[in-house]
Order: sequence, then C-alpha cells, then structure tokens
Amino acid sequence: MAIFDYGSGNLRSALRAFESTGQQVVVTSDIQTLKSAQGLVIPGVGAFSACVTSLLKFKAGEIIQYRVDKQLPIFGICVGMQILFSDSQEGAPADKKAGIGIWPNQVVKLSNPILPHMGWNTVSAGSNSVLFNGLDQEQFYFVHSYAVVESAGKIASWSDYDQKFLAAVEDGTVVATQFHPEKSGRAGLKLISNWVASL
Repeated sequence: MAIFDYGSGNLRSALRAFESTGQQVVVTSDIQTLKSAQGLVIPGVGAFSACVTSLLKFKAGEIIQYRVDKQLPIFGICVGMQILFSDSQEGAPADKKAGIGIWPNQVVKLSNPILPHMGWNTVSAGSNSVLFNGLDQEQFYFVHSYAVVESAGKIASWSDYDQKFLAAVEDGTVVATQFHPEKSGRAGLKLISNWVASL
C-alpha cells in the first residue's frame, strides 16, 4: 500500500493508522510504485489549489487515471477527497486550479459563519456502505471550510454543519472521506480496516 507524498504535510499519523491494519505501507512519490500499489492513499491538508499544483508536479492526474482505468483502489482524505472533484470555489480567481475530475461536482464554501468546521461530527452512512460497515452514526474528526453539498458516486455518506455536506464517497474502487480517519480514534481505524479488508 502506498501513501502519496506530494508535499502536503506531516504524513506520520496517516502512516501509523494504515500500518495498524497489518499492511506494509510506504510513503512515496515514485510514479511506478503509486501506479502499482495494492491501495493508494491520497492525503491532503491546506488549500485546494496548492494541493492540485503539488500533485500535478508528481503526475497525479496520470497516476489516478491509470488506477481508475485499471480499477485499482484509491482512498482520498480531506483535500485529497476534494481534488478528485472537478473544481473548487476556494482561492482567488487567478489561483484557480481544476481538480482531477473523477466526479463533476464543485467544492463550495460551507454556509456556517464559523469556519473552519473543526472537531467531531456525526456521519450518516450511505446504504450498503463498505467503509461504514458497523459505523453508522459514528463521529469522525473534521477540519475544513469547503465541501461538496451534492451527491456523488454510487454511495454517499453525509454530515451536517448548518447544511448537509458530503462526508464520504464510495464509487467502485475509488473512495474518499472529507474527515480524517487517521485522527478519528477507534471509529477511524475501523473505517480504515474496512477499506483494507475490501482490497
């Protein structure tokens, strides 16, 4: 299993969480390793456009499209989820970057005046969710000001912060969470284990 290291910040908590499943996990920016790994984790902290810019330096579009075409598992986390959509409202117009575009929705600013949405919040699992098997209505840890507010993928799971927003997407071999499972305690580790068991 590979965690995509494209300069998005400290990856130690993600590494520890995924290693806790007993899997061999590498943190890497090597293109061939990222293409061929049994599972690819795309973390993300910071601004949408900055993450997209960094990802493109490492040929992320090529890597992700290759894995989608080959039906190889991908797990996007936080901004690593957002960049899989078409674009985002975040940032000045001159700084706008298109997302990878796996799903056509736009990432929008949350309507709650108190931002970022930071802390624990309940997630309502989508029907037939693999990620949330045994975890419906559990709490997970969020840190974000932008989100997708329309349904996407085959299975959508939701949270609420003055408005409903997409907490997770499951679409074949591509899954993503707006929250940080690696910072979400027992529930987060269970969710990661559910994903690993599905590989």
